Amino acid sequence: MHMFDMSSFYKKTIQDWLDAQWDNGAYTETSVWQDLNDYAGIGHGAGETVWATAPPVLTVRHMQHYGDIKLLEHSLAAHVRWVDFLDKYFEAGMLIKGYDEELDEYHGQKSGLGDWLAMRSRDTFLTHTAFYMAAGRCVAYIARKVGMKDVEEKGMAVAKKIQDRIVHLYLKNGHDTFDFPRGTMSHTPGPEMSLFSRIVPGEKRCVVLKNWFRREGHTWPGEEEKRFVNSISEEDTAAMVETGELTKRGRDWSLGWSQWQGFNEGIFAIRYALKTLSDMGFHHIALRKAAGFGFATSEYMMRHNATTMWESWWRSEDLYSRNHPMLGAMAEWMSSSVAGVSHYPTTTGARKMLFWPRFPKSATTLEYASATQGTVRGDYSIAWRFEDLPADKSQYNSATVQVRVRFLVPPGGEGVVRPPVIASSKTTATLRHATIAPDLINAKSSTSKECKRRRKARLGFSYSWEFDREKEKWYKHESGKAIGTPCESYLFHSSLDKTKWDNGMDITSAFSQKTDMPIAPGLYEILFTNWPLEKEIEGTGRIGNIPEYYNSNDLGPYCKDSSTFEWDIDDGTHII
Repeated sequence: MHMFDMSSFYKKTIQDWLDAQWDNGAYTETSVWQDLNDYAGIGHGAGETVWATAPPVLTVRHMQHYGDIKLLEHSLAAHVRWVDFLDKYFEAGMLIKGYDEELDEYHGQKSGLGDWLAMRSRDTFLTHTAFYMAAGRCVAYIARKVGMKDVEEKGMAVAKKIQDRIVHLYLKNGHDTFDFPRGTMSHTPGPEMSLFSRIVPGEKRCVVLKNWFRREGHTWPGEEEKRFVNSISEEDTAAMVETGELTKRGRDWSLGWSQWQGFNEGIFAIRYALKTLSDMGFHHIALRKAAGFGFATSEYMMRHNATTMWESWWRSEDLYSRNHPMLGAMAEWMSSSVAGVSHYPTTTGARKMLFWPRFPKSATTLEYASATQGTVRGDYSIAWRFEDLPADKSQYNSATVQVRVRFLVPPGGEGVVRPPVIASSKTTATLRHATIAPDLINAKSSTSKECKRRRKARLGFSYSWEFDREKEKWYKHESGKAIGTPCESYLFHSSLDKTKWDNGMDITSAFSQKTDMPIAPGLYEILFTNWPLEKEIEGTGRIGNIPEYYNSNDLGPYCKDSSTFEWDIDDGTHII
């Protein structure tokens, strides 16, 4: 829905699920029942709670994007039956599956796919139970929109009951890691799912966030990866040891997955990890995860000539797909957090969009970003870039620069600008509005042509790994690729340099207080001056953790008001 107009597709998907719903209220694993993984559910025909809760979650997301109130009215009764089914069978079903009531004997990863194809072991209790909570929230959300107060209260009561149960179980060990009682911070989803979904109580969110940085990566024993490591040159081995891509696993060199400089998360936790970091003041760490190199990163896939996402982080020659959207949750994060445009959490029908640009600490991580979010009301666009960067890139960690942000609100739309974290008292922010609309159509066309030219020149990734079948060796093939070619936004096309702006308004004070600012349709520009660049936090290495954060008394910029962390019934973004 974030990338394409999928209204009809998802309405049909939801209807397929409604048609497949059993008479007892159970939703199936898939929208057209295939007896797929039903063993992982709680019985009585239900699919695994996570996947079987897709119909109400999709209904809420559809409302956010398209504002189709008739779909809410049509589907609510079926979603209520699903919640009634869970109320009747969930607890007994989980006991049958081996989850004891207080989780005193639970060591993680029982029945269920959970955070499927993660590098870590999976906490399947959390995913089962959190999506039960989400079903209640969805019913409450939908009922509120169609004016059914009694159903709204019922949904909220279910959601709060399940949330309280999760909180009790995941804080009972007293470690403030938001882990199951016997957990050792080694399962996924970790606290990121519960932080993003507003499950963690407000007063605990920042200490839980702080302890999250204790998590570490690990080496990986995969057979394909072992063969790769054993088939590269000594020179390449030495280079990968130097960068941290290779570490010892016993006596042998091994590829490893990273917690903070790459990915270990599966189908769900990728989104939760990236969004939680970006939204809670650690966007630079989210960027480092997504921009990481080596095993279990997008870079690793593309260096092995992937042109589509794989189903797994590891190379699979015979089982998992090489063309699968499962690990693609970072795509929505790129537009919403890296560039900074997303649906406002409480919007319906994409009436209101959030512009929230966030920047890396160092320009070595990223110099610019842009995105356009299509909606039923038109396109919302944003672009930002560092300006006055020094010619010497060694100063990208220390220079003082300016940041220019431009964003466009279409006719009939509404925007809200949320300030980034401002690190220096010397930084100023000025907002300007275009008094005459420039020729954006020409700017888009010209920018598209320039980007196609750059891609044809193959200015993306500079090499790929290739296998020499005669020598039975992997080697680096030096050759530019179209994929990975950077292109700037049409909002910074040179034809817009003559745009006539108003005199501007100093918004430094409002931004310093982290105050949201509503804006009407039009083209806008914010200029930040005296923006200090600084070196990124190192941590303890590629597969290590970040003691600079978990040992710090500074819990981050969003920790003062714990009341803002409670879930709002009109918030479709953080339902789950």
